[in-house]
Amino acid sequence: MATVKLSFSPAPVHVRTARLVGVAVARRAGVREDLLDEVRLAIGEACTRAVALHRQYGLAEPVYVEMSDGGSYTVRVVDRAPIEAGLGLAALGPDELAKESLSEDALTTGVGFALLAGFVEDLQVRPVDEGVGTEVRMAWPAGRA
Repeated sequence: MATVKLSFSPAPVHVRTARLVGVAVARRAGVREDLLDEVRLAIGEACTRAVALHRQYGLAEPVYVEMSDGGSYTVRVVDRAPIEAGLGLAALGPDELAKESLSEDALTTGVGFALLAGFVEDLQVRPVDEGVGTEVRMAWPAGRA
């Protein structure tokens, strides 16, 4: 099993790098070619969500990404925002969602879950094991040719 680990400062410009590395590792892991766009979009969305949370809460800690190919291709994206923040708009009712006062980062955070659920069949979102934050775990079938 090979593992690639990235950490980057919470700036939107670094999301592209995470997507590029993620797709390269997926290819090497044997993810089917027709799933690579899904992988690219999902990694981008999960990283964008983490960056938005860090920026919203003024966190300078890096966003952490881990990719591994043990049986399936698995990507973990970890932010260090409070868990309540990690739930994003999922915790808001329709009246609150309609308010124009929601920040762009708040919208990015909540919409991200909806998009991820559409891209990834094997998606888990949970609190991190240690400390404060949320882990977004995504997996795709892989098999080296």
